[in-house]
Amino acid sequence: MKNAFFYIIPIFSLFVNCKEEPKPKVKYNTSTPKVEIKQDTSKLSVADLPIQFSNSNVLLYAIGELRLSDFRKGNYDSEKYDNSRFNVSNVMDDEVTGYLQNVKFQEIGKDSLHVLTDKAIMIERMTYLKSKKILVYVVADVDTNQDSKVDSDDIKSLYLSTDLGGNFTKVSPEVQELIDWNYIDKAGKIYFRTIDDRNKNGAFDKNDDLHYFTVNVNKEWKVEEFSVAK
Repeated sequence: MKNAFFYIIPIFSLFVNCKEEPKPKVKYNTSTPKVEIKQDTSKLSVADLPIQFSNSNVLLYAIGELRLSDFRKGNYDSEKYDNSRFNVSNVMDDEVTGYLQNVKFQEIGKDSLHVLTDKAIMIERMTYLKSKKILVYVVADVDTNQDSKVDSDDIKSLYLSTDLGGNFTKVSPEVQELIDWNYIDKAGKIYFRTIDDRNKNGAFDKNDDLHYFTVNVNKEWKVEEFSVAK
């Protein structure tokens, strides 16, 4: 047993030392040349069936990626086959979640489709404000960790658009991580918080600064920062 004890300690230490450190969300190496974001050819872009939010005359098509390896493993036995593997989004009341590349919009009664953006982004959450007919998005829009892709490991930002996907606008500051947001209907404002990497260590932690903002959805989506007493 003594010999076994001495062998266990080095092995345990090896696992501890090999534990992967969390990746920084931001890299500030400006000397690194900007790398073009390329589409992952191991994945297949698909659109889900259309979604219609209540009190809206618009159909939304969520677009995302399926892994081709999973697609080829499909078992078409009706007792085993899982159709949900082909879905790239989840719909809950007036909210859509997923890892979406884009969204297309179609006004009911018309054939034309409108694309939300031509930029490489990742939409994590999309919420419909019924009273204002506005969509609120949580989006990664920049490769902030410089790994040549825009995904959930990058900084999240807050965006707005009309229910038809028009005027797609970023309302949170650059290089600040969105924490959360909510909408107060009587005030006609969206309230949100961000965190600023003050010490520029690439991570967001207790040494950084919180910022508080409002967006007036009645007045050209004007953004204002406000302070909260500590």
